[in-house]
Amino acid sequence: MSDKVFVRLEQRAVLEVGGEDRRTFLQGLVSNDMNKVAGDRAVFTALLTPQGKFLYDLFVVELGEVFLIEAEAARIEELRKKLSMYKLRSKVSVGAAANMAVFALLGEGAAAAFDLGSEAGAATEFAGGTVFVDPRLAEAGLRALLPADGGPRVLEANDFKPAPFEAWDQARIRLGLPDGSRDLEVEKAILLENGFEELNGVDFNKGCYMGQELTARTKYRGLVKKRLMPVSIDGPVPAPGTPILLGEVEAGEMRSASGASGLALVRLEQFRAQGGAGLSAGGATLIAARPKWAVFPEGE
Repeated sequence: MSDKVFVRLEQRAVLEVGGEDRRTFLQGLVSNDMNKVAGDRAVFTALLTPQGKFLYDLFVVELGEVFLIEAEAARIEELRKKLSMYKLRSKVSVGAAANMAVFALLGEGAAAAFDLGSEAGAATEFAGGTVFVDPRLAEAGLRALLPADGGPRVLEANDFKPAPFEAWDQARIRLGLPDGSRDLEVEKAILLENGFEELNGVDFNKGCYMGQELTARTKYRGLVKKRLMPVSIDGPVPAPGTPILLGEVEAGEMRSASGASGLALVRLEQFRAQGGAGLSAGGATLIAARPKWAVFPEGE
């Protein structure tokens, strides 16, 4: 994408976590190392169930004396209540940043417009908020957490043009990047099946956090048997959850889609059998592809 564009991500919202214990509080809950987070560094992470299954995907960056946490808008109040439940005696405040909106910034020169390099997670304060290179993958562009009323205006003043949601959605699908519960089944999905290790969403050296045991066991025992990956779709777009078949054999499940592209959780055994070809879902035929950034385990 050559033009610099911005997309308002209505499906995402922002929480503020403040207080002197905010870093240690989150450190014991999420999958990434909160000591990495600063005003010039954002991280991608997840909050899991105690059993190690997916609950929320989060982007975290520091702005002044608070952490800004970007999460799914439809579940932001649920997340606020859950974090508040875990506060106990910690000196922590958790509240909605109702005046903040989430934007995706795409196009050549997007990072340079904010004097940011190409390093994933690089962040800077901007216009009362923050802008950061996507901490999962620099090729995914930037994310901006900005005041909702002035965000579009200040972005346009910096030569970004508004673009439809589909422009961002199709770009992230082609890269193989999940978008919250659209792609990760709540209380069932496993982080390593969905690329969180390669996408800088898990730190295996940080110490204990909620759900750590399953995540570590999945890695060190080589238990990853499925992976989320892009699929090209020929025919009617399958609904999320539609079973994927290789012949008569179950090969996975459809997740989100936009146009003729989608994401699917595909069994690695069936993916290797024909190099991702020959798959079907509903009335469509699919071809799956390994994302360039992904490292799949060797076949047995």
